[in-house]
Amino acid sequence: MASAPTVVPSSSCSSSASPMTYDVFLSFRGADTRHNFTHDLYAALVEKGIKTFKDDEEIKIGDVISEALERAIKKSKFAIIIFSRNYASSTWCLEELSLIMERWERHGQKVFSVFLNGVNPLDVKHQKGSFGEPFGLHEQQFGPEMTEKWRSALRRATADEVSGWSFKDFG
Repeated sequence: MASAPTVVPSSSCSSSASPMTYDVFLSFRGADTRHNFTHDLYAALVEKGIKTFKDDEEIKIGDVISEALERAIKKSKFAIIIFSRNYASSTWCLEELSLIMERWERHGQKVFSVFLNGVNPLDVKHQKGSFGEPFGLHEQQFGPEMTEKWRSALRRATADEVSGWSFKDFG
């Protein structure tokens, strides 16, 4: 199992010095996995005493969602990215992924990728199939700079340095 590169955080980043609130941050497309794989994974982690961030369990009424997600990513030791067929169609997921991969590169946050049934890691890496189709629309709506940021995050999430698992039994 490969691990993320050791990175010494810069002294100008105050969030790296703050204590971690969560052991694990779960990134997933809710419509695809919230009530099956992600639910079961979350329940198993919590049962083992692992403090896990899952948006519908941790974001409080009145929170600004994007700020709450960014704060949770920054205050998590690990991130688990659950790639389902429609993950790349969600700009929320792609933004989360970009933040996670930035934390991995700059601060050594541990990242694990999970590829559910029907998701080929090479399709994620090269944005093919369901991981390439949404980018035409994304580019029209958000421009080439933003879409390249998201494409880069997908490539980094499938890098050899990031551990990953494929699950054939879950949709």
